[in-house]
Parts: sequence; C-alpha cells; structure tokens
Amino acid sequence: MGINIVPTVIYASMMGMTCFALIDVLSRKRQQQSIYLGVLLLLLLAHILGELFIYSGAYQYAPALAGMQLPLRMLLGPALYFYAIATMSPDRQVNGRAYLLALTGPLLVIVGMLPFALGISSADKLALANPATRDPELWQIAFMTCLFATIAFILFTAAYLVVTFRLHARHRRQLMERFSTIEKRSMDWFRVLLVLWGAVWGLFALDFMMGFLGVRWFGSGVVLPLFEMSVLMVFTHFALKQPILEESDKAEPQRKPAKTYALATEQLQQIANKLSQAMKQDALYLEEDLSLKRLSDAISVSENQISETLSQFLNTNFFHYVNSFRVEQAKSLLLSTKNQVTSIAYEVGFNSKSTFNTAFKKSTGFTPTGYRKHQTVQSSDNFIH
Repeated sequence: MGINIVPTVIYASMMGMTCFALIDVLSRKRQQQSIYLGVLLLLLLAHILGELFIYSGAYQYAPALAGMQLPLRMLLGPALYFYAIATMSPDRQVNGRAYLLALTGPLLVIVGMLPFALGISSADKLALANPATRDPELWQIAFMTCLFATIAFILFTAAYLVVTFRLHARHRRQLMERFSTIEKRSMDWFRVLLVLWGAVWGLFALDFMMGFLGVRWFGSGVVLPLFEMSVLMVFTHFALKQPILEESDKAEPQRKPAKTYALATEQLQQIANKLSQAMKQDALYLEEDLSLKRLSDAISVSENQISETLSQFLNTNFFHYVNSFRVEQAKSLLLSTKNQVTSIAYEVGFNSKSTFNTAFKKSTGFTPTGYRKHQTVQSSDNFIH
C-alpha cells in the first residue's frame, strides 16, 4: 500500500506538462478552438490526478474518492471531438443536443457506480485494496462496477473517435476540392494522434481491468504510463502550434448532383478545355498555393462550375488535377536535367518533398529517383539495340 515510485514520477511529470500547456492556452485569445483545447487538457489533468491518487498511495487517506475520476474520463472522447469541430468544421458552434449526448456517458457511469459509491463505506473500500482483508461480496460489487465503467468507456470513446475520424476525412476531402497544396491546412498530425489516443485509452482500459483482477504484465506502471506521456507530449506540441484555420479552409465539400449534370455536356467540355489551357499554356500549376478561387478568376468560370466539371466530367478533384500537371512537368525535368529531386519538386509547384513523392508514385508507380533511373536504363537499352 506504499508509493509506486516509477508511475508516480511519470504521472507527476505529465501533470506538470499538462499544467504548462493549460497556462499557454489560457494566455491566448478566447476562441472556440482554444476553449475546447483547454477543456480537453483539464479532463486529461483530471485523469492524470486520478492515476496519481492511486499510484502515490493517497487513496489510503481518502478512500471515499476512489473512482471519482471515472465519470470525467468518459468526457475525453467528446472533448476531442468538440476540439476537432472547433478546429476543422465550418460550423464552429456545438449545439445543445451534442452536449447532452456527451453527458450521457458520465451519467451512465455515475448510475453504475452508485452501489459502490454509496453502498460501501470508506473503511471497506480501503480494505478492498488488500486481498487478505477484502470482503468477497463487496469485492464482487467493486469488480462489477469496474467492469461496467471500463466497457462503457471503451464503447463510448470508440464511438467518438470514429466520428472524429470522419470529420477529419471530410475536412481533408474538401481541401482537395479547393486547394492544390493542403499540407498546412489538412492537420494530418491530428489523424495520427487519434490513432495513438485510441491505443492509449484502449490499453489503459485493459490495464485497469487487469490490475483490478491482480494480473500484472510488463507494461503495468511503466511502459503504459511512458507511452501515455509520449502521446500527451506530442499532442500538446502540435495542438499548441496549430494555427486557427480560415473559414475558406473549412468550407463544406461541393455537393455532387445525384444523377444529372447541372451543366450541359457541351458546357462541361468547354470548361474542361479552358482548364487545360490554363494549365498547359498559362502554366498556372506552377503557382505553389494555387486555389480554386484563383483558377476561377483566371478563366472567368465560377468555382461551382469548375468543381462540377472536375468531379462529374473529368472524374477527379482540384488537388489531383493540378498535381497531375506538376507530375508531368517533373517527369520531363527529371529526364532533361540533373537537378536534385527536391529542387524539381519546388520548381513544378509542390511545397514539400513528401507530397511530391506520394503524387509522383501514385501517377507513375515509381519514386522520382526510381523513375529517373528506370528511364535512363530504358534509354540505354534502346540505344544498344
């Protein structure tokens, strides 16, 4: 019943890290994105304090508080989702219905904990920590409460992680309909962190149940807290660096007609010709941050009409359409010059080597370097034969 030193130190470090992040958030201008990030950090802090309460042995002095963090933990998934809405959705406001739905998780756990919270005295709760002094009937109540809270947390949080993934996917999709460069707007770091948070909370729930049953594994108290601290560190780093996205960066994707074109086929063909001319003759694709609005102004065609032409007539989107011309120009430069791949990527309009490599390989099946080598070998073989 003493102090578990290693996890206590880890969670104490996490508490300090979270507090510093909260101070940073509170010092910023009051905006929806900052508000929801602050709420999420407060909930993480409550979770961390709950772990410190157990690992530090403080529960011996206030056993009545054991498990009081469980209802608050149910709000982690909703808070992450609300932060995503404030950061990526064109409608930053969360309606009352969404708040009520989020509160059903904590309320459900509170109801499930009533037999444990009200039916067991503080002395009996403390006795449950020791197998030699625990009452079997009270232990059964505690176990069922733990099992119920864990299953509720897994299901409730998983549901919110799924809808948050969908929100991010929709955000990324609409960027590809309006911009040729999306790296600074797409928040791809957030998608990775969603996976990591899901892994942390899933493992935490599993470890919580195993610990309650007295089962220890190599990750208990050391590996899992370190993993959780690493994810928290990475999340706070990127979240605090994330700028406020403009409304134009978060507009809803263009709606596609279900069965028929809004424009006649002849009009779609005319717009397609204008688009081709703007790319091939005017070389607009060389503009690093070419947008749908910029292209619309250049060819005097509305954004909606361009989007319909791209999606319905050319079976593509703005992002892939522009980058296809960039890749074709890059192929030419790779064979006609000895310039470095990175230099060519920036020269043809890409603003990152990783995006260039991805687009190039998707188009040709080769990396830029591999394509250059392959074509050189092919040319040599043709020359010999």
